[in-house]
Amino acid sequence: MSGAVVGSAVRGSGERPVVGGGEPKVSGVPEQPVGRGESKTSGVSGRPVGGGTSKTGSVSEQPIGGGEAEVGVGSVDERPVGIDELLERVRAGYTRIEPREAYEAARAGEALLVDIRYAALRERDGLIPGALVVERNELEWRLDPQGSHRAPEATSHDLRVVVICNEGYASSLAAESLRRLGLRRATDLVGGFQAWRAEGLPVTPGVGAEA
Repeated sequence: MSGAVVGSAVRGSGERPVVGGGEPKVSGVPEQPVGRGESKTSGVSGRPVGGGTSKTGSVSEQPIGGGEAEVGVGSVDERPVGIDELLERVRAGYTRIEPREAYEAARAGEALLVDIRYAALRERDGLIPGALVVERNELEWRLDPQGSHRAPEATSHDLRVVVICNEGYASSLAAESLRRLGLRRATDLVGGFQAWRAEGLPVTPGVGAEA
């Protein structure tokens, strides 16, 4: 009979007749619709994300924005740091040098003094004899021993560089920058040029200064 072919099923096969020409559903495998009809594998902890993409693995996820899942990333402390705290952190990483000690080290050829004050201050207050004058925005390029624009004095990463600004604040950040370039002995002058002059150490008139 022709009707026997439509409704027949092999006994013990575990399949049920499919209505409407769909695919057979195998017994024993529970399925649940996720999103737009895609299946979610059993044993996976999660929720439908975005357009219904199925989720695998054992990571607990939640939908984010346009459907991307957030996977177990710990929070990072991004609290803003003020300049005073930043200076404390930077200075904790190396030993600063006092004017008299810097003077003696430079005289003995054991340190390179680097003056990063801008031109107006050098003209007004004078210069430190023997100090290499380098504008702050050129410092890293001039002091990097591997740089193509390095100064002749930038001979080695072991060079003891003493950075000098006007009062000893900007020089700390500059010294830290040099240390990141591998100049591990870089430091800065406590109190800057003003402390140097107050100590009675040598100063020559700056270019353009009145005699």
